[in-house]
Amino acid sequence: MPGPTLLAMIRASVLLLIALLLGTSGSARADPPAGTTTPIAARAMAAATPASDGAHLVAASPGPGRVLDLTVHSPAMARTVPVEVLPAQDSSRPAPTLYLLNGVDGGTDTGLWSDGSNWLTKTDVERFFADKQVTVVIPIGGAGSFYADWQADDPVLGRQRWTTFLTQELPPIIDSAFGGTGANALAGLSMASSAVFRVALSAPGLYRAIGSYSGCVRTSDTAGRLMVNAIVASRRGNPSNLWGPPESPAWAANDPFLRADELRGTAIYVSTGTGEPGPLDTLTGPGVNGSPVKLVDQLVVGGILDAITGACTRQLRDRLQQLDIPAVFDLRPTGTHSWGYWQQDLHNSWPTFAAALGE
Repeated sequence: MPGPTLLAMIRASVLLLIALLLGTSGSARADPPAGTTTPIAARAMAAATPASDGAHLVAASPGPGRVLDLTVHSPAMARTVPVEVLPAQDSSRPAPTLYLLNGVDGGTDTGLWSDGSNWLTKTDVERFFADKQVTVVIPIGGAGSFYADWQADDPVLGRQRWTTFLTQELPPIIDSAFGGTGANALAGLSMASSAVFRVALSAPGLYRAIGSYSGCVRTSDTAGRLMVNAIVASRRGNPSNLWGPPESPAWAANDPFLRADELRGTAIYVSTGTGEPGPLDTLTGPGVNGSPVKLVDQLVVGGILDAITGACTRQLRDRLQQLDIPAVFDLRPTGTHSWGYWQQDLHNSWPTFAAALGE
């Protein structure tokens, strides 16, 4: 029987392989005609006020359909960040804001087993929110970052200060540009599932509700560190630049599982599958498009991933129950790590978000 060291090496290798295969294909979006604008985009540019650190809206232009393409300068990251916005149904009235975070590739074409899968390219988010009085905001970027504030700049991934961006820089710009009510919710899938908890904990009260789809919130135990290290390494980043070496207290300080008692008062929605084939894991399922290769990938890789996240999610459920913190858990009996299920999760979690946002 293999010894503990060999088992750990095998486990780390498996997790790294899984992380490398996390990206899924997405459809390309057509660019809007150059130099065009819309009344909503023009109003957003005129109304947007800078954040306290100087973060500001650089540009706003129409994308396809109802989408507005924003460019936001982040002093914390010393660069601009693309942000996609779906304005509320009635842009003349105040509206709360729902922020949606993408998975391991940040919604971009990283060239590493991914070509830009994100909420807009892989789900019906645009259509689903078309009749709702909520502004939907989708930051693009952050591949392999866990949407955290890293301790050090990474030679490959650069400066990662996503928590600062999502708590201090972006919200005041969005609220001023789109008439925000100050009520916010935050949801994310896969890699971003732990991030939504961490971001909410870093700015108590800013996000009234959080949603986690197919993710592992616990990040500082042995399995959690292996997962984080594998995902960061899959994007050629150095995990030590995130929260330091494994013995660093920053790992525990940034673990939402250990800080779960601080979540009291936040509306929480958590979902996952089990990895067993479900109703969407067929040749006619969303994103499969009749391709046997895609289906096998979804069943094998997606099955392994949601088997892992299913175990993590049950741990989180037990932890919150022990603390008597209410939360909605949707533990599906089947389903893989794939966009069709995350679209369902978003639909199912909306009533929880809407209640917290006052909609």
